[in-house]
Amino acid sequence: MSKDIKYLVLENYIGGKFVPCSKLIDSFNPSTGEIYCKVPDSGPEEVDAAVKAAKEAFPDWSAKSPAERSNVLNKLADLIEARLEEFAQAESKDQGKTITFARNVDIPRSAYNFRFFASSVLHHTNDCSQIDHMGCLNYTVRCPVGVAGLISPWNLPLYLLTWKIAPAVATGNTVVAKPSEMTSVTAWMMCQLLEEAGFPPGVVNMVFGTGPRAGDALVSHPDVPLISFTGSTATARLITERSAPYCKKLSLELGGKNPAIIFADADMEQCISTTVRSSFSNQGEICLCTSRIFVERSIYPEFLTRFVEAARLWKTGVPSDPSNDNGALISKEHLQKVKSYVALALTEGAQVHCGEGVDKLTLPQHNADGYFMLPTIISGVKDSSALMQEEIFGPVTCVTPFDEEEEVISRANGVRYGLSATVWSRDVGRVHRVARKLQAGLVWTNCWLVRDLNLPFGGMKHSGIGREGGKDSYHFFTEVKAITIKH
Repeated sequence: MSKDIKYLVLENYIGGKFVPCSKLIDSFNPSTGEIYCKVPDSGPEEVDAAVKAAKEAFPDWSAKSPAERSNVLNKLADLIEARLEEFAQAESKDQGKTITFARNVDIPRSAYNFRFFASSVLHHTNDCSQIDHMGCLNYTVRCPVGVAGLISPWNLPLYLLTWKIAPAVATGNTVVAKPSEMTSVTAWMMCQLLEEAGFPPGVVNMVFGTGPRAGDALVSHPDVPLISFTGSTATARLITERSAPYCKKLSLELGGKNPAIIFADADMEQCISTTVRSSFSNQGEICLCTSRIFVERSIYPEFLTRFVEAARLWKTGVPSDPSNDNGALISKEHLQKVKSYVALALTEGAQVHCGEGVDKLTLPQHNADGYFMLPTIISGVKDSSALMQEEIFGPVTCVTPFDEEEEVISRANGVRYGLSATVWSRDVGRVHRVARKLQAGLVWTNCWLVRDLNLPFGGMKHSGIGREGGKDSYHFFTEVKAITIKH
């Protein structure tokens, strides 16, 4: 006899009200493999209602001063911070990440996104020029675009959703947002705070559902002139095709196959500890994670030995245990995909040094069906292998030796992606030289994931189109207008 299970049931947030959806999708707890939540399976009807609400709210919201909008953003940041533990627990359960990562990274950054754009929107300046002999003064103004369509991924759910919502509404737009159907809970929780923060109805609308239904309806809606998307390159191609007839503004933050280049003069201690973190943080489910490690041949044996030792100390287990470094991957299907790359490596004659198929992972019985995988390090992989060319997006990284600077730059650039890279060397001239030659939107030297939100974020090649950040987001979420006054 089956017992009745009460699931958390989410509702769309449209026009300042929670609206139930007749169709629902199962959402799983990655650490147990069990259904625990029901998410709306929204389609064109729900998206159209949200767009209509956003259009109606746009005139009044865009007419408010930047200072007025800034106050509302800061108030929402206050409310999120006051409930930090509640949000962190929900994010950990919904995504599979450790409670420690959610507490220290996801939720604090989500609140800070609102604070950052609440401040930055107050400090932009416009251009002005004179044509004296014609008696003309020229200046520019920036105007909000209208309804912004925002689609965010499942790896850093609230963190990346707020990275889009904050600049969009700070600059006077209204939004229709679609989080991933696999990680929708914290977005729904944030909607419960919007009225208290001072957002008028319709300024922020949340429509939950899948990409093929809700996402497609949003990107192809004629009344949504702007789309900001973070996710896979394959999905971005579809978005580009579907939005093309409407000449929409697009910002696409896509995948990466990020190299680390480690020269013989690197600080080995710092390099190893940081590269373990850059390879395996958040189960390797960060677009900026290191997945190709090039090590100068003279230090390659020592690096590989110490790197494997350090990776084995990176604890994988139940997300609710604060001592664990990694939790569960997002889904059963994704876990199988990541593991398939390790199986491929073995068929190609590569060596797996630790993790999948080598070390044993012990879990409590309750978590036996969860989607866990140990940090896995592979060597002996050819640059042409899928392991070195495709984004795996899991706790798997490949290590390979190199001999010359120009050689390693060529090999690092030899993929279709160009999101980020790290360079390890004490030679100041070398790090500047190599950084300039790498085809990556972000290059860190002797560190990883140090972020100044004023600076542009985005990738080259198949890693995306456009940049977001302080000034870049301001430009993306506004239209510039040149005005000439003859006097």
